[in-house]
Amino acid sequence: MLHLMKLEMKKFKLGWYVKGAIIANVIIIAIFCLINYIEQIEETGRGEIVKSFSDAFVLIGGMVRGTFIVFAGVLIAKLVIEEYKNKTILIMFSYPVSRKKLIASKLVITALLTFTTILLSNIFVAGAVFILNSYIPIVPDSITVNEFMKEVIKMVPFAIAAAGTSLIPLYFGMRKYSVPVTILSSLIVVMIACSSNPGFSVVTLIPLQLGLAAIGIMIAYYGIRNIEKEDIAA
Repeated sequence: MLHLMKLEMKKFKLGWYVKGAIIANVIIIAIFCLINYIEQIEETGRGEIVKSFSDAFVLIGGMVRGTFIVFAGVLIAKLVIEEYKNKTILIMFSYPVSRKKLIASKLVITALLTFTTILLSNIFVAGAVFILNSYIPIVPDSITVNEFMKEVIKMVPFAIAAAGTSLIPLYFGMRKYSVPVTILSSLIVVMIACSSNPGFSVVTLIPLQLGLAAIGIMIAYYGIRNIEKEDIAA
């Protein structure tokens, strides 16, 4: 499996993903700072969206997870859907390797990249805000290094949940081997998983996040299990 994953990553040259992740992180930091700057220059003189670093971590977490669930949709489109659509998957299926292992390797790459990128991006973005806040009043609150590390640890289960949730677009993309549908469905998943409002915030509801992750894992499981029955050449 590990060898297959290495071959897949070499084949698809995922440098674009790394570059995209870096650019996305910079944009998230800029948007976060802009949101809080606008809030703090309003008549109230205080931020309504982010009143503390706890709120900041919630907003950052939602933005990061939403961004990389969409990235995962693009990954699924490239690694799986495009190969089915162009029938290049037939070449891979001609190898003396289990079809299930081939597809599983692609989905494991997607889930692992999503988990790792979300966790590292959360740390990077929150760390940047933490440092910037020492020079520019972005968040009307302060936080110690120990408190910062505790918040980072809290991000881990959400990153795991997002990795599972990121597999949901596979179901929709495989219906007609459609790349646009795969990416569009990832956006819809983000709207559900990362929605937040003053009355009720889904983005911090871990049972729902884990429920969505379970759905994504089941979709991946049944997709892998039924791969031998798929008539690709039709």
